[in-house]
Amino acid sequence: MLKKYIAPFSLLLLLLSAVGCKSKIKQLDDQIYSRHLQRQVKLTIISTPMPADKTELNLLILNDGQEIGQFGVKDIIDSLYKKKLINPVLVVGVHAGDRMKEFGVGDQPDYLKRGDKAADYDEFINDELFAYAKKNATVRKFKSVVIAGCSQGGLSAFDIAWTHAAKIDKVGVFSGSFWWRGYAGNNPTGEQINQSRIMQNLVKSSTKRAGMKFWFEAGTNDENGDRDGDGIIDAIDDTKDLMLALKTLGYVENQDYVYVQVEGGQHNQSTWSQVLDDFLIWCYGK
Repeated sequence: MLKKYIAPFSLLLLLLSAVGCKSKIKQLDDQIYSRHLQRQVKLTIISTPMPADKTELNLLILNDGQEIGQFGVKDIIDSLYKKKLINPVLVVGVHAGDRMKEFGVGDQPDYLKRGDKAADYDEFINDELFAYAKKNATVRKFKSVVIAGCSQGGLSAFDIAWTHAAKIDKVGVFSGSFWWRGYAGNNPTGEQINQSRIMQNLVKSSTKRAGMKFWFEAGTNDENGDRDGDGIIDAIDDTKDLMLALKTLGYVENQDYVYVQVEGGQHNQSTWSQVLDDFLIWCYGK
């Protein structure tokens, strides 16, 4: 069991040492084998300089790590860190496998059976990736743990955070697929679809995760759909309805959860990267 961590451990330890010496943001690629997913999982790792006190190091897990370059993560972190706007952070970007199967809501595939391996991906994050990150950063515990994702990866990030509130402090969702639903039916109405949305119903039937905080983004041009005909696109409606469910549990807007709406924002990395600095400052700001 230990052998599979030796190479990554040495690699990242070298990275962190180099970062500490040169005080520069570093990026490298790595991979680990997941017994839960039964595949090699590629990772992209970005790190600020290691703090003298390792207990001050934060962890950010990003779904869809294969798009980390398009997202501009390294450059934005580099800029914020040089300006002393954020605290030290280790980013682990997880490259997606079959997104339509691995991203979803736990044991609840949608009406087309998408997300049927979401529980396996959850176990990979909880059981394998946390262990990898701690061993490679040589820390027993991170100061804070954040998970984030875009689109279906955002739905996955929220679900994993909600399931593992004892380990995860914050979650960031960019244009989350909160339309995810269990009902198809014959010519369903907008209201029938709304009542069938999986994540909103899951939160409504849950108890409050004390201390957890949430960051949401949606663009006004994320899509064109407006199934309930209220003049607001579904991407915004679905996100706001999830926030309403959080509010019902006792979470307070702008204190426990934040919503950023990008006027003209589209469903792509270009839009999401525009607000990444705001998200990172919200997570790790000094």
